[in-house]
Amino acid sequence: WLMKSEPDTRMENGVDVKFGFDDLKACPDKTSYWDGVRNYQARNFMRDQMKVGDKVFFYHSNTKVPGIVGVCSISREAYPDHTQFDKKSSYYDAKSDEKSPRWLMVDVKYEYDLKRYISLHELKEIHQDHKANGGPLQNIALFTKARLSVQPVSEEEWDFIIKLSEK
Repeated sequence: WLMKSEPDTRMENGVDVKFGFDDLKACPDKTSYWDGVRNYQARNFMRDQMKVGDKVFFYHSNTKVPGIVGVCSISREAYPDHTQFDKKSSYYDAKSDEKSPRWLMVDVKYEYDLKRYISLHELKEIHQDHKANGGPLQNIALFTKARLSVQPVSEEEWDFIIKLSEK
């Protein structure tokens, strides 16, 4: 999996929605809920496919140099996102019903920092090369479904990115 989060301050309805990899590491047990997903396809990935123990690339988005910073894992499978019911939350959804919640979240746990930051620019160059010449990143969701904050990563893509981070 690849999950995008914003490491820099961004105010939404008077609330800072920033949450970076360092924020995850600072949480008790280095674990936090992943709230605020408001895209049905991303929600469905969490609900239908994410399992405890699945590995996740933590991706810093909406920052000066976006990219993959580290690895975390799913420590709790999908459950209702409490922020959808909180009128003070920037993720409040007036149409969501507590008896049939519309939005879900998972818990993630810090695993490790990558040996080096892998920028979006570097990944895009490799993706374009692989698209033209064949390679593991030719169909990576980061570029084919770029707007999703929760995306699947194939085993082949995962292995390639891990090896890339070690160079």
